[in-house]
Amino acid sequence: MTVYRRLTDLSAPLIQALLRHRMTRGKEDPARIGERMGRAGVPRPDGPLVWVHGASVGEALSLLPLIDRLLHDRPGLSVLCTTGTVTSARLMHDRLPAGAVHQFVPVDRAPWVRRFLDHWRPDLLLLAESEVWPNLIVETHARGVPMVLLNGRVSDRSFEAWRRYAGGLMRDLLGRFRLALAQSDADAARLAALGANPAHCVGNLKFAAEPAPADAVALDRLRAAIGDRPCWLALSTHPGDDALAARVHRRLATRVPGLLTLVMPRHAPRGDQARAEMEAEGIAVAQRSRGAAPDDTCAVYLADTMGEVGLFSRLAPVVLMGKSLLGEGGGQNPLEPARLGAAVLFGPRMDNFRDIGRRMLAAGAARMVADETDLTETLGVLLADLGARAAMGRAGVAFASGEAHVLDRVLTELAPWLDPLAPTAVPAPEAVAHARA
Repeated sequence: MTVYRRLTDLSAPLIQALLRHRMTRGKEDPARIGERMGRAGVPRPDGPLVWVHGASVGEALSLLPLIDRLLHDRPGLSVLCTTGTVTSARLMHDRLPAGAVHQFVPVDRAPWVRRFLDHWRPDLLLLAESEVWPNLIVETHARGVPMVLLNGRVSDRSFEAWRRYAGGLMRDLLGRFRLALAQSDADAARLAALGANPAHCVGNLKFAAEPAPADAVALDRLRAAIGDRPCWLALSTHPGDDALAARVHRRLATRVPGLLTLVMPRHAPRGDQARAEMEAEGIAVAQRSRGAAPDDTCAVYLADTMGEVGLFSRLAPVVLMGKSLLGEGGGQNPLEPARLGAAVLFGPRMDNFRDIGRRMLAAGAARMVADETDLTETLGVLLADLGARAAMGRAGVAFASGEAHVLDRVLTELAPWLDPLAPTAVPAPEAVAHARA
């Protein structure tokens, strides 16, 4: 810990150079770069303030229902939401409710974290998943701010690495949290083994998310352009996934007349790279960010746009989750297309969604494909069998809505720290149930 804190103290010039480099690549917002060094972009709201942090888009989406409930149930409370990516910042700008403000999280250097804390003076910190930054945790803890880990997750790879190489550090950091709420029983056991006390499972906050929105005009326009062409979507793709989708399209198009493949990169700025990957496979690509539409000559439609997961998940009856077949994998959130009624496919590398993936398979809400060949065959079967894919879609909707009360359980766990800040104006779920009985 001491070595880490000393190194980050001395590395300001290097970190600033890295931030400038990231700006040139579109990975930092030049207008808000000061926030990454702890300089506030807006005033602190009056009254009690809950600081909620999620790393990127996935974590931010899972936190939105919690933020909504905090502000609705507890008048007088304000929320500071921090994230670390440009994409998540844009999402929060569009979707945060009144009473919540967004800032970029400061880079984990003690002077910058202190500057951030001096301005915001949070009364409670809720950290999502596995965002365990040493300086941020030590400095926040030193000010007596209670900290709770929400939706805690520890992947197989992270657990082995932390236990083997950073066991003492993790015990120190996790031991500073008042509570760790895990996504699954396995995650709770791992967090406890690493030093969190107490740690237990209340469910996954991703189940509390609303269906991804879609612009009705854009949806009608695209449906008219696609017509009755069979189509599928490769969603949240990463490098390598796009070329794979192009190869699958080429093999499948000989069996499925009029096939249209939709490809949506996880990060929209990677659109040109994704297009190059697919064109290298000899596939004609129409690119949405350049104003193209999926006309009759289009084989692959590249949806390299932000905030349109809901739009394209509504267009495709079958969806493959990116980052689940190649390389280190990890997967992407399969609940997003499932709650919109799509038949969901993913590969064997779903470490970041291990529990959700396993349960979706058991519920008949998803199928696992072993490799590119298996994906091609499975897509062919589902595109030809309306009944099979409709059954998967219904199972997916039922599964995705099956833990709607997870947010109530989380709020009950947080009550000991929230009640002193702002009493709830809404009866607790268990009190409502008792009154109705």
